[in-house]
Amino acid sequence: MTLKILKRCLLLLGAMAIIVGCDTLLSSQNNSDNSESTESLSEVTYSPEELKEFQDRVQKNAVNRYKDLQIPTEPLLVKPDSLPADLLYVSQIDIPYPVDGVKGIYLTESNVSNPEYFDEIINYIDQTELNAVVLNFKDDWGNILQSFETDNPNIEANITATVDYHKILEKLASKQIYPIARIVTFKDSRLAELRPDLSFHDISTGEIWSDGGGSKFINPFLQETWDYIISIAEEAAKLGFKEIQFDYIRFPEGFHVFSQDLEYELGGYAAYVSEDPELEGQERTQAIADFLDYAREKLAPYDVEISADVFGYTAVAGNAPDVRGIGQDFKMMAERVDVVSSMIYPSHWSEGFFGFNYPDLYPYDFTKAYMHEEANVLAEVVNPVKTRPWLQDFTADYLPEGTYMYYGPQEVEDQIRALKELGVHEFLLWNAAGNYSRPVNYDPPL
Repeated sequence: MTLKILKRCLLLLGAMAIIVGCDTLLSSQNNSDNSESTESLSEVTYSPEELKEFQDRVQKNAVNRYKDLQIPTEPLLVKPDSLPADLLYVSQIDIPYPVDGVKGIYLTESNVSNPEYFDEIINYIDQTELNAVVLNFKDDWGNILQSFETDNPNIEANITATVDYHKILEKLASKQIYPIARIVTFKDSRLAELRPDLSFHDISTGEIWSDGGGSKFINPFLQETWDYIISIAEEAAKLGFKEIQFDYIRFPEGFHVFSQDLEYELGGYAAYVSEDPELEGQERTQAIADFLDYAREKLAPYDVEISADVFGYTAVAGNAPDVRGIGQDFKMMAERVDVVSSMIYPSHWSEGFFGFNYPDLYPYDFTKAYMHEEANVLAEVVNPVKTRPWLQDFTADYLPEGTYMYYGPQEVEDQIRALKELGVHEFLLWNAAGNYSRPVNYDPPL
């Protein structure tokens, strides 16, 4: 039986070989018949008038234009501003962008993990003009709070799985409260310790560099750190968060002062390094801008808003060395996100800014003065970015006596009113512990 099958296979292969051979022979003959050697081509001649016309076109850089033929200069392929609906990832959480603009508060891991507190604060939001929450997905230490499957060993090692955002998002959806995933970006002690090669090292000690508070940073110049962050952001989007907010999207404060004492990789940004005082640090601003471009591209299929937290100072300081030091060029970043969230907090500004001796004492006036300055900068931004400032709902009692004041409902309303008078109807409130002032009119009359 096997021998018969083998004979049939051999006969079939032989027949195929004959057919292929004949086809090749015919093809070769046809090619030979249709080909013409260069020796048999007649010489092409041009008149003096034709030669002069050609020379004129060469000098005018118009050699690609011929009678009745125009070669288009626009690109043949154009990248769309948005993807077709059938190419978008659709989560099971349906919460539209608030019609009247986002008015939100920040909640900690402890806040959302405490059922009694969380139910109470959600009911409070539902009964007020508030309509959004900012929730840690990757926190200030680099902990990834939600569990999910991943083939990235670095991500897997840093998942703490301390929060079940499936249930939390379902509860938010029932109240139509807009969920924002806070991704602490380049401040990441856990990844820095797990992968020292992705961080900064003190040249004198060889140790991983940390700031005055003991926090370590990962290197924004490196593609691997970008991919790490974006992979986490994608999981938040898949889960049902409607916005990805990048916080600490910068180099460490004062980096331009001590960077020469650190050892780190520049990735593809060595070409941007300049000794020119006006350009020094542009490699950092370019890296942050490029990261946002990359984030927008990678997150496009999930149809999420992209926002970035920035120091308010960067909007008013322009191209100052300390702005380039952290890599936060306000205009460059605003061109690449849907929402820019300046941290206005009056308590965070030095004496004398905008003419105020102690800014914390002037919640209304200082907020309004800052927003005037920011509006001037945003007027030069082409991208239709929304401004949604972070406002202060805490008392800065760590400041010297006489330079700060108690912040309660009135001070919160004063900041919101300052925004509203300038036509800004979005804001976020910050309290590190989630203890917010009450009662507050979050849409105060003018």
